[in-house]
Amino acid sequence: MRIAVVGGGSTYTPELVDGLGRLHDALPVDELVLVDPAAERLERVAGVSRRILARLGSPTRLVTSASLEPALDGVDAVLLQLRVGGQAARNDDETWPLECGCVGQETTGAGGLAKALRTVPVVLDLAEQVRRAAPDAWIIDFTNPVGIVTRALLQEGHRAVGLCNVAIGFQRRFAAALGVPPQSLELDHVGLNHLTWERAARVGGVDRLPELLSSRVDEIAGSVGLPPELLRSLGVVPSYYLRYFYAHDEVVREQLAAPSRAAKVAEIERRLLKLYADPRLEEKPDLLAERGGAFYSEAAVQLAAALLGDGPAGTHVVNLRNDGTLPFLPDDAVVEVPALVDRNGPRAVDVAPLAPLHAGLVAHVTAYEHLALEAALHGGRHRVVEALLAHPLVGQVALAEGLTDRLLAHNREHLPWA
Repeated sequence: MRIAVVGGGSTYTPELVDGLGRLHDALPVDELVLVDPAAERLERVAGVSRRILARLGSPTRLVTSASLEPALDGVDAVLLQLRVGGQAARNDDETWPLECGCVGQETTGAGGLAKALRTVPVVLDLAEQVRRAAPDAWIIDFTNPVGIVTRALLQEGHRAVGLCNVAIGFQRRFAAALGVPPQSLELDHVGLNHLTWERAARVGGVDRLPELLSSRVDEIAGSVGLPPELLRSLGVVPSYYLRYFYAHDEVVREQLAAPSRAAKVAEIERRLLKLYADPRLEEKPDLLAERGGAFYSEAAVQLAAALLGDGPAGTHVVNLRNDGTLPFLPDDAVVEVPALVDRNGPRAVDVAPLAPLHAGLVAHVTAYEHLALEAALHGGRHRVVEALLAHPLVGQVALAEGLTDRLLAHNREHLPWA
C-alpha cells in the first residue's frame, strides 16, 4: 500500500506518522511519500518521521518528493494537509477582519472565505493530477475549510472524503470522562464542518450525554468556551467553533487584546522544527500537542483503513455529500455526520431531524458556502461581496464591502483574477 501526503513538510506530519507506526496492523502502509516544495522543512520533518517509524518497529518506508507527480505512481490514497500562503496568510486572515469589528479566524467568517479562495483552485489542480495518474486513489481532505474544499472536490467528481478531528476529540474526551474505551462510544455528531453539535454520546445503546452534562458541565463548557448554563439549556455540546457565532463580540474583544493564534502557532512551529532537526529525537515531542490537531493521526488512519481495506463497513464521522441526509439542504451540500465507510466510500447513517436553532444556522452557512465556492471557482469582486453578505457573521452591505476590500488587498498574489 502506498500513501502520499501533500503538505508533508507540515509540523503536523510526525503526529500522522506516529499513528501510522502504531496502527500498522490496521493500515499496513508499505511506502509513505511526503510531498512538499519547502526542501529544508521537509528534510527535518522527514528525518524525525523516519526515526519515529524506526523506534516503533514499523516496516513502512518513508520517501520525500518536492512535487506531486512522482509521488502518484501506484498510490492508493492522497492525504491533503496543505496551507496556501503558510502561517503568514493565516495571520492575515486572523487580523484584517478585526479592522471591521468582525471575528478573525482561518475557517470562519471573512478569514475563512479568504482561505477558501486561495485553497480551492490549488486543491482542484492537485486532484486533477491524482485523477490522471491514479484514478482509483482516494483523496482524504484535511485541508481547511474542509467543508468547502470537499464540496469542490466532489462537485468535480473526485473520489474524496473530508476529515476533521473535532468529532474524535469529543469521543476521546467523553470516553475518558466515562471511563469507557473510546471505540465503545458513538456520537450523534451533526452539522457542517466547524459547525456541529454533539446531541448524544451512546455507550451500549444508552445515551450518556445527560450524565456528562450533569456531572462535568463546567469542564465541557470550558473546553468549548461557552457558558455552562447554555449547554444545560440546549442539552447538547456545540463544537468550539460555535463560539464564533454564539459569542462573536466577546471573541472579537479577546482577539483585539491578544496576539493572533497564527502568531502563536508560528512560534510553536519554529520551536518544533528546531526539535525535529535534533538527530536524537525519535518520538513526537510534547510541544506538538500545542500545535493543534489532537487525535488527527487516529482519525486519518482509521478512515484510510476503512477506505482501503477489505473489512466490513465501520462508522466514521466524515464530510460527505448531503444527498438527503439533512433534507432541508441541497443534495450537493457537504455535511459532517457519522457515515458507514468501506472500499465503496462513505454512506451517511440516518440522522434525526435538527432542532430549528441548529437547522437555521446550518442552512444559513450552507448558503454562504455555496457562494464562497462560486467565488473560489470563478473569481470576481461581486462574488466575494455576495458570499460575505450571506455569511451570518457579516450580513451587512457596509461590512461586506469593507471586508472585501481588505481580503483582496491581502490576497492579490494568490488570486490572479484580483
